[in-house]
Amino acid sequence: MAALQKGHLIRERATTTTRAFPVAAATVCWEGGMVALSGSGANAVATPGAANNALKIVGMAEGNADNRLGVAGDKKVKTKIGTFLLDNDPSDPIAIGDVGAACYASDDHTVAKTSNSGAKPQAGTIFDVESSGVWVKFA
Repeated sequence: MAALQKGHLIRERATTTTRAFPVAAATVCWEGGMVALSGSGANAVATPGAANNALKIVGMAEGNADNRLGVAGDKKVKTKIGTFLLDNDPSDPIAIGDVGAACYASDDHTVAKTSNSGAKPQAGTIFDVESSGVWVKFA
């Protein structure tokens, strides 16, 4: 493509905080759980976040998306990006000194400090830590 020769309007998604992804067959993405993409290219489908390094965490489910009886893509899950409170994995806990570092999915509502030698996908960036859990920023 050629470089611009004059100004033009910028298309942006800065105010958009949700996206919708096709849900995998025989799968439920529950409201408030991390959503991940499984697969690649046009065949990628949404699944609940899990300790599986083949997944790519893309945000949090805004509502339930029940595709247990459908084929891949019959349902879509609205997925939010932002900063959300998740459970802190007691077997690999995150502490206040970890703020700003990456954290990793242990399941669809729990994050850990490490990837377990690359076994877990990155969930997001640690924003804050409190007694009730870990604030994680998804971008």
